[in-house]
Amino acid sequence: MKDKIYKSRYEAYPFLSDPLNDLKCDFEIYTDEIASHIGLLRSIVKEDHIKEELLNICEKCYHINPSLRTFVSVTEDELKFLEKCTNRLREEVKDRCNKFVLPVGCESAGHTHVLRSKCKALVRLLYRYRELGNEVPDILFDFTNLLSGYFFNLALKLNQLDDIDEIEFKSRNYK
Repeated sequence: MKDKIYKSRYEAYPFLSDPLNDLKCDFEIYTDEIASHIGLLRSIVKEDHIKEELLNICEKCYHINPSLRTFVSVTEDELKFLEKCTNRLREEVKDRCNKFVLPVGCESAGHTHVLRSKCKALVRLLYRYRELGNEVPDILFDFTNLLSGYFFNLALKLNQLDDIDEIEFKSRNYK
């Protein structure tokens, strides 16, 4: 007989006891964590236009949060907005680096690199979820991958604004 799963009356989130191979709750926790880090980053960024952009992106992270459990509510227009922001940043920092860089610099860039990395983990989770036989709409892969690219370019921009040079990382493994 299978043991009944204990559900605390103080449970912080109703899906925490979902089965181990059901990654929907993990996706929701990751997106919540990413949105929370965006809020933290927004609190230390000085530029109003970046604060507004971060607020918009934070909201979109909460819109993708229930996507695996319900439906994808992020739109193609919202994906295009994120792509436009990413391309703008890429253009603004195009001369800052063309190699792999260490995730260092000013405080806000450091937080942004953490976000970049967490977004990659989110994409990886989506691939695992799909590998388990579940459907994942392309827009969800596109949006989460683009989030990582956005935060990479934003980290470079924030270092640029603080007049901090990027430090190239030279791998011993990849030449």
